[in-house]
Amino acid sequence: MKCFTWLVFICICTFVNVLSKEDVLSEKIQQLTDWSLKKPIIRLNNERFKHFVKTAPRNYSMIIMLTALSPQRQCGVCKQAHDEFQIIAQSYRYSSAFTNRLFFGMVDFDDGQEVFQYLKLNSAPVFIHFPPKMKPKKNDFMDISRSGFSAEQVAKWIQDRADVHIHIFRPPNYSGFLLVVLLVTMIGGLLYIKRNSLEFLYNQVAWGMFVILAILICISGQIWNSIRGSPFLHRNPQTGQIGLFSGSSGYQFIAETYVVSLRTLYPFLAD
Repeated sequence: MKCFTWLVFICICTFVNVLSKEDVLSEKIQQLTDWSLKKPIIRLNNERFKHFVKTAPRNYSMIIMLTALSPQRQCGVCKQAHDEFQIIAQSYRYSSAFTNRLFFGMVDFDDGQEVFQYLKLNSAPVFIHFPPKMKPKKNDFMDISRSGFSAEQVAKWIQDRADVHIHIFRPPNYSGFLLVVLLVTMIGGLLYIKRNSLEFLYNQVAWGMFVILAILICISGQIWNSIRGSPFLHRNPQTGQIGLFSGSSGYQFIAETYVVSLRTLYPFLAD
């Protein structure tokens, strides 16, 4: 009789525990959904991260960006990464792919230093995928040193990790078009003014300098910087130390390309 009583008691406790977890999970999803409807990126601090990301139950995925946006941290690349993260979060929020199975969150260093310590991070920005019911694995940490942090690259990584396809919608940017129009207008105006004396077009020295400049742009990595959107330099958010050179062989900063260009020109300048 005692065994039967204990069995009934265990069953009741298990049932109550299951109901309690379902209530907690439902509350989490509802709260995250409400926040996402207001702002595509949910701002997390130490307590929110522990409750919504670290602690079970959780049947949803979260894409978390760890950053340091405060001007005192002097992390220029963090602002660029945040803008790209904002684009992809908004694209997801207003697309047909939006569900309550994937949420975007952000942890700023000043709001969540304990989160950085828990994840053993000493730099920013970092993109992490937290899969449902388990801790992140190695591939859940995006390698931005190789792929960059553009919204398109982040979307590709999310599709690989969370199996969610996000079509990126960027706001229209007419600055590049206007710059090209201005440049063409200036060149056309110069040629019109100098239409009677175009001998400078046959100047070998000018063309030689132009070719050397084009070669320097190519070998220094300026084209790579333009494609990947590299920051000018890197500042450690904890120590404040400035770095001109990337520690990874697959990444570089804009300042590094200037150093390479000057190093290439040094023999000519020395002569």
